[in-house]
Amino acid sequence: MPQGEEKLAVEVAPGKAITAIRTPAAGAPRGWCFVYAPGAGSNVHDPFGAFICRALTDEGVEAVRFQFPYMEARRRSPDRASVLEATWRAVIERVRSPKTRLAVGGRSMGGRIASHVVAQGVPVEALALFAYPLHSPARPEQWRDEHLPQIAVPTLFCSGTRDAFASPEELREAASRMAHATVHSLDGADHGFSTSKASGRTRQEVWEEAHATFRDWLDAIR
Repeated sequence: MPQGEEKLAVEVAPGKAITAIRTPAAGAPRGWCFVYAPGAGSNVHDPFGAFICRALTDEGVEAVRFQFPYMEARRRSPDRASVLEATWRAVIERVRSPKTRLAVGGRSMGGRIASHVVAQGVPVEALALFAYPLHSPARPEQWRDEHLPQIAVPTLFCSGTRDAFASPEELREAASRMAHATVHSLDGADHGFSTSKASGRTRQEVWEEAHATFRDWLDAIR
């Protein structure tokens, strides 16, 4: 791990803990802590998560990223929703501090489960959903949006225009039913934030745009 990062063991059930990595803020503090969870197929070393957390900490935002119990146990299949939600609650309580405002979120499933606990009333100040899986590509009519109108905090959807799990139009429709939601589209990116040669963009450029969008959005929250 880069110098300054700290590995944490977060207890999520009696005798069971998951790994998290905390990166302290550098430079002038912005007064935020961002907690990130990866998508279903990734772990605490998720490349996009590591990139955005380290980029934010360079700009004064503390960051924590973690993995779910099934990844801790090196299993492939995600845990039940109740376990995933309990993990999010445990991490939030572990990192919460009166000195910073808390933004939570993640990529794909990690962000979706964060949206569940926020909708259920876990107190945070902001929610960031990268590549939110509004529906399965195989079942585009079955939206995962029933809980979204219950979210009262500022929410950012940041997804690619080629994302098969939600088009920009679908995300805008879902966001329109929320109190304080913003949608940002990453031109040419797919669900994994990869790009085609025809787009003229690299994955690194997409990551940098996602980071800058999130940073500026956080700065605008009063």
